[in-house]
Amino acid sequence: MKPFAKGQKNDFNDAEAIAEAVLRPNLRTVAEKREAQLDLQALHRVRARLVSRRTATINQIRAVLIERGIAVRSGARASRTSLFIILDQRSDELSLRIHDVIVGLWEDWLWLDERIETVTREIEAISQSERDCKRLMSVPGIGPVISTAMVAAIGTGEAFTRGRNLGTWLGLVPRQYSTGGRTVLGRLTEATIA
Repeated sequence: MKPFAKGQKNDFNDAEAIAEAVLRPNLRTVAEKREAQLDLQALHRVRARLVSRRTATINQIRAVLIERGIAVRSGARASRTSLFIILDQRSDELSLRIHDVIVGLWEDWLWLDERIETVTREIEAISQSERDCKRLMSVPGIGPVISTAMVAAIGTGEAFTRGRNLGTWLGLVPRQYSTGGRTVLGRLTEATIA
């Protein structure tokens, strides 16, 4: 069965889709997210934003140094270990103002590290108390962050009729287009995964 999609999203088309759904009693509905799922989802979104800001801060420090002819290896660890060595050894190439700007960015970086660690600890605590997260973490390679993200996104997974559908949703297997007893699998490409 094809999903019901007709034109652009507007009030008239929404009302028509609702009326069509009422006429289909065997239509599978998506369960409403629980409050705990929404809270987890919010935590993951905050953590993702903080990690993105930290990466941007590190890149800005590197960019300021590169503009002055001082190359720094990419990556947080390389920047962290070499930043103050560079500031000490190459202080003649940096003005006092730029030195203060870089130190300010470093302080932002430390604050972001603390916030990320706080949110991560909260996510880990939830993963230890949530039954579905514990079950997911029994799978090798799935830890607290991934298990809580999965529970936040799909709950217990009852929306999926089989494991293959979950794998498709995750982007691990190609989509399946089957008709009349003939199984046709779509191609799995980078675009499918992304």
